[in-house]
Amino acid sequence: MKLRVALAQINPTVGDLSGNAGLVADSVKKAQAQGANLIVFPEMIVTGYPVEDLALRPSFQAASIRAVEEIAASISGDIVAVVGYLDQGPKNAVAVIHDGKIKARYVKRHLPNYGVFDEFRNFVPGDQSLVVRIHGVDVAVAICEDIWHSLDAIASRTPGLLVVPNGSPFERNKDDVRLGLVQKRAKEIGAPVAYVNMTGGQDDLVFDGDTIVVGKDGTLLARTPQFDDQLILVDIDCQDGTSRPDVVISEEPTSFASPVESTIAAPLSDEAEMWQALVMGLRDYVGKNGFRSVVLGLSGGIDSALVAAIAIDALGAKRVNGVAMPSKYSSGHSVEDAQALADATGIHFRVTPIAPMVDAYMDNLVLKGLAEENLQARVRGTTLMGISNQEGHLVLATGNKSELAVGYSTLYGDAVGGFAPIKDIYKTDVWALSRYRNALAVERGEVPPIPERSITKEPSAELRPDQKDSDSLPDYPVLDTVLRAYVDEDHGYEALLAQGFDPELVRRVISLVDKAEYKRRQYPPGSKVSGRAFGKDRRLPMTSRWNEQ
Repeated sequence: MKLRVALAQINPTVGDLSGNAGLVADSVKKAQAQGANLIVFPEMIVTGYPVEDLALRPSFQAASIRAVEEIAASISGDIVAVVGYLDQGPKNAVAVIHDGKIKARYVKRHLPNYGVFDEFRNFVPGDQSLVVRIHGVDVAVAICEDIWHSLDAIASRTPGLLVVPNGSPFERNKDDVRLGLVQKRAKEIGAPVAYVNMTGGQDDLVFDGDTIVVGKDGTLLARTPQFDDQLILVDIDCQDGTSRPDVVISEEPTSFASPVESTIAAPLSDEAEMWQALVMGLRDYVGKNGFRSVVLGLSGGIDSALVAAIAIDALGAKRVNGVAMPSKYSSGHSVEDAQALADATGIHFRVTPIAPMVDAYMDNLVLKGLAEENLQARVRGTTLMGISNQEGHLVLATGNKSELAVGYSTLYGDAVGGFAPIKDIYKTDVWALSRYRNALAVERGEVPPIPERSITKEPSAELRPDQKDSDSLPDYPVLDTVLRAYVDEDHGYEALLAQGFDPELVRRVISLVDKAEYKRRQYPPGSKVSGRAFGKDRRLPMTSRWNEQ
């Protein structure tokens, strides 16, 4: 028996119930036109995901229920729709809709409570499986985290097909893990699996899609491109009459005039995945929050150049504003390199020297050393925020994960902004992505956006004469290796020594990281692309006397 299944890889917005309902309606209409028997939407598509503590509001629960009931009433004909929504409880649920009615409901049974997830806080778990017969095929439902746990309860019911709505955030190399998991579960239950995931940015999360269909033996049947809204249709071979369903919607076998062609998207490279995630995260944060443009400080260095390139790909050059803010310590090539980027890309660009503003402060304050250095950074931050207030741009912070980890930033200076696109990528990733983006431009016959000198010159904050980042920090390749072990993998002092790191280096890095938690708490949000981002992924007290050493 073949069942034609449509999978809606789409981009909802949290709280936009009417807009999300419109996405559902459009997808249903397209699926019906192509003869789909079943359409499956991502997890909580009606409300968007994650809703965090909105889930606890009775008014929001009631609005979600009304919305899914209105969606149900609008769907006529033979197609069955599996639509995720927020139910009373609160519960993370799906409604199985047919011919204007909700025929069944399923509640997510396994609630993730790790990393960025707080679902024990927000939802009540379900305790029942669900099997619905559609054209003789017994279709089981699981929601996202459910398939990361045993599916014995589903396997015992011998379904002919398992559908899995997901809100699975992107992180580096997760696509490889997803495919293996879906294949494993298909073999365990002895039935095909249709896995659909949402796209889009939501605060610091990015959803990459990566919708997957596999046969009962794990054979990959279809896969969507990542980071791209798609409605895919797949004719899936399913055994019929395999179980005792909870609900029977239809028994008659299907028939199709002609089969649909399924495609398997080629996997993206590591750099391409990261790039598209950063672009989508920024684009949706700007768009969904109603900003029309962005502004950032262009120092001529690699970090600000990379952020500018991401912003250009996300929004278009005409919506990006770069500001060079040279001080008396700035090198001549700093403004030149910033100007070169602007000339190559067509962004709006201006030069606003900060020396007169710094001098005005210094005429009234006696500041020396680090205090004077930080004053310059804070004048730059104040300048950007003033431009933001006056012209309506969202300020982008340009710090990377290496700097954020060790506190190499100035509060209310270079740390100001509304969004930080590269806060979850290390300095070595900054160089790699910059080279990737320039190479991509060459492949397309375009001018590379990032000046070569910005990539190759030694990093410097240029806050004092002849300053280099290496004056204050270990060389970035060494630093990043330690940070990946300490921050991303939670290896302690002794474990780091066992890996062969120099004891003095380890002590120095650990001390810097641990002392900078208060700074990280005040840093703008930014797209999570690693398995352990600062914020919800890694939560440590600001006040603590614990010492790894």
